[in-house]
Amino acid sequence: MAGRKDPNGTNRDIRDDFRAEIREFLGTRRSKVTPEQAGLPVYGGERRRVTGLRREEVALLAGISSEYYTRLERGNATGVSESVIEGIAQALQLDEAERIHLIDLLRGAGTTRPPRRRPAQQRIRPAVQRVLDSMTGTPAFVLNGRGDILAANRLGRALFSPVYADPGRPPNNARFIFLNPHATEFFRDWDQVAGDAVAMLRAEAGRDLYDRRLTDLIGELSTRSEEFRHRWAAHNVRMHTTGVKLLHHPVVGDLDLPFETFPVGGDPSQFLLTYTAEPASPSQDALNLLASWAATDDDIERSTPADDSEPADSTETPD
Repeated sequence: MAGRKDPNGTNRDIRDDFRAEIREFLGTRRSKVTPEQAGLPVYGGERRRVTGLRREEVALLAGISSEYYTRLERGNATGVSESVIEGIAQALQLDEAERIHLIDLLRGAGTTRPPRRRPAQQRIRPAVQRVLDSMTGTPAFVLNGRGDILAANRLGRALFSPVYADPGRPPNNARFIFLNPHATEFFRDWDQVAGDAVAMLRAEAGRDLYDRRLTDLIGELSTRSEEFRHRWAAHNVRMHTTGVKLLHHPVVGDLDLPFETFPVGGDPSQFLLTYTAEPASPSQDALNLLASWAATDDDIERSTPADDSEPADSTETPD
């Protein structure tokens, strides 16, 4: 998914990366839907070379010609109508996250202008940090789509102290999950957390294949983690806005913490993540103990970077 130039250093067609992503994404979605699940007849003597739907079957279900769907799956996304997108989404039984991801990829493949870069720096507004700090009984963070922790309150830093122990700045959830040997201890539901992290990165890549820091992160994880490579190749995408996180903190033990995420006003690439505990539960007792520990442990403050913003990169062009 990386690469804005070919090996000879000349400019490439910026749509090529998106076309490749469309081809792989739709191919993996087809393989997940059987004819039986799609309500298509299957004849006893029929030998199928694919485990899921054929292209012509997707086209039939979507109400378009087989030739048109084949061109679309190969990345020819010019002028795709909303009705066609919805037809394909229904045929492939895409959920909302997958449908949005497909739209993002089609939009990227249909553009002819140079990619717009995100600003090199992502700073947290002082008012947002004050909101975080006011949430004294709730671990709270601001993250971006890459999983970078851009800001946190004191209890948030205490809760994620194993993540902050990694020397990289800003701390990154995906890097911790796949490259830190303590991640499987910290996340009791590591397999679910790992799948969610990859699915969120895949969705972020669909929104912006030309985010250099995202490409670098995916390249690093792909090089150093076979587990990440395997999950990345599945092309799964997911919306992960609410749920329950199962943690094992090295100081207070197990916590079962419901979480919620909220967009940060003024910056669509940032979101607020909060954790709470059920009242009068063991997790609430553990969270209270963690708050007491955080209030007296100077290491929490020392583990926090003085500036969570990203370093400026003069090679990037601003929006």
